[in-house]
Amino acid sequence: MFRTALALLCLLSLPAAAQKLVIAVAGPLSGANASFGAQQRQGAQQAVDDLNAKGGVLGHKIELMAEDDACDPRQAVSIANKIAERGAVFVAGHFCSSSSIPASKVYTDENILQISPASTNPTLTEQGSWNVFRICGRDDQQGKVAGDYIAAHYKDRKVAVLHDNSSYGKGLAEETLKAMKAGGVEPAMFQPYVPGERDYAALVSRMKQAGIGIIYLGGYQTEAGLILRQAKEQGMEVTLIGGDALVTNEFWSISGPAGQGTMMTFAADPRKLPSAAAVVAEFAAKKIDPEGYVLYTYAAVQVWAAAATKAGTTEPQKVAAAIKANAAGWDTVLGRVAFNAKGDVTEAGYVFYVWKDGAYGEL
Repeated sequence: MFRTALALLCLLSLPAAAQKLVIAVAGPLSGANASFGAQQRQGAQQAVDDLNAKGGVLGHKIELMAEDDACDPRQAVSIANKIAERGAVFVAGHFCSSSSIPASKVYTDENILQISPASTNPTLTEQGSWNVFRICGRDDQQGKVAGDYIAAHYKDRKVAVLHDNSSYGKGLAEETLKAMKAGGVEPAMFQPYVPGERDYAALVSRMKQAGIGIIYLGGYQTEAGLILRQAKEQGMEVTLIGGDALVTNEFWSISGPAGQGTMMTFAADPRKLPSAAAVVAEFAAKKIDPEGYVLYTYAAVQVWAAAATKAGTTEPQKVAAAIKANAAGWDTVLGRVAFNAKGDVTEAGYVFYVWKDGAYGEL
């Protein structure tokens, strides 16, 4: 807390014209999930550019710092401390739940407001911290949609539920499993796998021997693409179902044609919303497809800026209180977004997407 207080004191001692508000975006800018970190960075930078073009927030221009956690919990804590040392008042991050959860403790102690655009593990907001929000849904919401669908459509198929033991992957798989069982479907396999490997032939062989027809995978796009491709190479007739981490073109670049028919849960495509049209056009002019979590990160910055303006201050506790007090919600590229007392969005709106011929669209 001392470091942040000192940084804020130094900021307040500068002439008004020299003051800049420091905010951060934090996520995997390197490693297997770097494509998602790039989405976050694109969304945050465009939001900052748009705000600065209109004079900034409360008369101050915004400076964005982008930090790489590589989806590693220890690295996430390290950069959270770095963000605190810079005197940042807000962070749009992190991406992976395994990073957001430990980093959130630093942000709580250092008086920094956190809005994650992508971390879905319920623990993040169940900790009861005053400063933690997420602008996406939760695994218990997403998993119920997936599990209900599997129970309704695949009672006659053998289902394998796989996960990568991460906070995101295992949590999502467990919630999906819970909903499946409630719908009368018992999995033929519930199996962890080791992320980061290239050869999943042994796992695929076990699934083939068990007669698996449906794979539900709680994990990320790289392993999902590899496991599916290797399953098809072994002659398996199998359908893959996953979560929001498969909503990236990188999945198809790994799976190739084996990805045809893969389904995944995500919120309705924000790129098609009237509220996002102007920003989508800005990205199009830069030849950027604002897929996945680009617009979610943009919206996180929007919420912070609007709440600070309404509160008349960037003091994080007052901004957090303003966010929760506004039951009507905040106008963003995602439409109107409101939060409950825990910091979760009041409406998640998960739907199914399907991969077809190298592109994904709503089912």
